[in-house]
Amino acid sequence: MNRRGYFGKYGGQFVPEFLYPALTQLEKVFWEAKEDKEFLEEYDRLLAEYAGRPTPLYFAQNTSKLMGCRVYFKREDLVSGGSHKLNNALGQALLTKYMGKKQIITETAAGMHGVATSMAANVIGLSCNVFMGVKDIERQKINAEKIKLLGGNVIAVTRGSGVLKDAVSEALVSWIRDLPTTHYLIGSAVGPHPYPTIVAFFQKMIGDEARKQILKKTGKLPKTIIACGSGGSNALGIYQAFVKDKDVELVFVEGGGTSLKGTHHAAAFKEGSVGIFQGAKTYLVQDDYGMDRKTESRSAGLNYPARGPQLSYLYKMGRLKACVASDKEVLEAFEKMGKLEGLLPAFETCHAIAELIKRRGKYKKDDIVLLNFSGRGDKDIDTAIKLRI
Repeated sequence: MNRRGYFGKYGGQFVPEFLYPALTQLEKVFWEAKEDKEFLEEYDRLLAEYAGRPTPLYFAQNTSKLMGCRVYFKREDLVSGGSHKLNNALGQALLTKYMGKKQIITETAAGMHGVATSMAANVIGLSCNVFMGVKDIERQKINAEKIKLLGGNVIAVTRGSGVLKDAVSEALVSWIRDLPTTHYLIGSAVGPHPYPTIVAFFQKMIGDEARKQILKKTGKLPKTIIACGSGGSNALGIYQAFVKDKDVELVFVEGGGTSLKGTHHAAAFKEGSVGIFQGAKTYLVQDDYGMDRKTESRSAGLNYPARGPQLSYLYKMGRLKACVASDKEVLEAFEKMGKLEGLLPAFETCHAIAELIKRRGKYKKDDIVLLNFSGRGDKDIDTAIKLRI
């Protein structure tokens, strides 16, 4: 990345002029904070004592037998709150305090980021408003209620399709109204610079830990790393420690949906093109006029039409392989993981698991596959039961 916020030709700041001062302040504070010993010590303390890091690297013995190779899960589902989202939320909440601001606003879809942000705001002593599309509130009721119990204020978004991209738009409008006192805590590696860089920084411990753990356990690096994503916070979190290792295959799994009439897969790499969306130049599912198309996915967290700029750069350079998992494959992966390992992964994580299962028989016995187990599936149990019936 250059200091203008571009990864190759992807990224930048495509925002109204009155947002530039806030973004400039955020960038300045971020670069200062990441070199500030006191800031980093407090961040590390919260990660250890509150979030529960480091997370374990689990040898999935039964999945390994199924696959015919050695499979390891990086257990981000064991982070307090149930997903990797708390890593970034704690970091940005501390930045908010560092800037002297009192309120956080954010968006959420699957609800895991909303839960994590409410937790982080509470710990740091900040108020928190969480924008959530009405469609996502309906299918993620448990997390919407969790946010309220944790002190967050859920604001229902009725505009558009009532999904993630609409929640982002509403959060941006709210931020513009209250710039002096409010920080917009973006949950994924998307949006205008410096957000993609900030989120990647606050998630990089996933890969740093995993690299040390896999070398200690096996003495070698994995052949393949698989992660799900839309914006890409969990994927970038684990990829960053391995990007320079050219023999390590990086696999990114997008949402394939069910091809409902009038909608499109949320697979920006497979079906999109380069465009401008919510502050950045990146890959986007768009129409001939550059407007984002309506997408659908069983996973609320992956129902987003764009990818983060750093992921887009890695994809364009050929360092990242993009794959797609359908809703049917996701549900099958959810049920299979419960029976194989006694684990119920989030539907988002099930995209990565579905891709793993598709690769059965393609690896040698001593090959290592590392899967980022990004979140647990408590929030998806009711949907899974209904679909099964």
